[in-house]
Amino acid sequence: MTKLENPVLMATIGGAQGLRGEVRAKAYTADPAALGDYGHLHSMDGRSFEILEIREMKNMVVVRFRGINDRNAAEALNGLELYIERDNLPDEELEDDEFYYADLEGLEARDDKGVSYGTVTGVFDFGAGDLLELKGPGKRPVLIPFSEASVLEIDLEAGTLLIDPLAAGLVDDPEEAPKFTPDKPKKKK
Repeated sequence: MTKLENPVLMATIGGAQGLRGEVRAKAYTADPAALGDYGHLHSMDGRSFEILEIREMKNMVVVRFRGINDRNAAEALNGLELYIERDNLPDEELEDDEFYYADLEGLEARDDKGVSYGTVTGVFDFGAGDLLELKGPGKRPVLIPFSEASVLEIDLEAGTLLIDPLAAGLVDDPEEAPKFTPDKPKKKK
């Protein structure tokens, strides 16, 4: 049983494929066949899965795991999400303008005046480009485009995103942007 400290979703298992225990899986890697390059995959309930064979099939992969030898065992895995530890992802292969979605979650979105628009709570791709979900205290979540026009700078070490609220669609007019007011201690009555 392995408990992951910083899990990153790598694949979701679909239905069984054939009679030998293979499963279809949706891989969330740039190269779906590279799913086996990250070592053992883990489920949130602590199970570990070693990939023995993997092949591409249309927009998914077909995987055979060690210990899953028949169709019944494969069917029992349907819908299971598989993760790896964030530290197992290769940072040295990233370009300067590339990021893992997991690294963006939790960053605070601010404009050039220091006004906070919330923190990134999710990264989504519904087919027309990446979107960042921002959630602020007492505010409803909003989606902004993850583009060069909307997100001007990413500082992982400081934990912040510099955004353009106009390009992100958060304000209609730059004069409507909220004004920065630093938190002041409240006086007791």
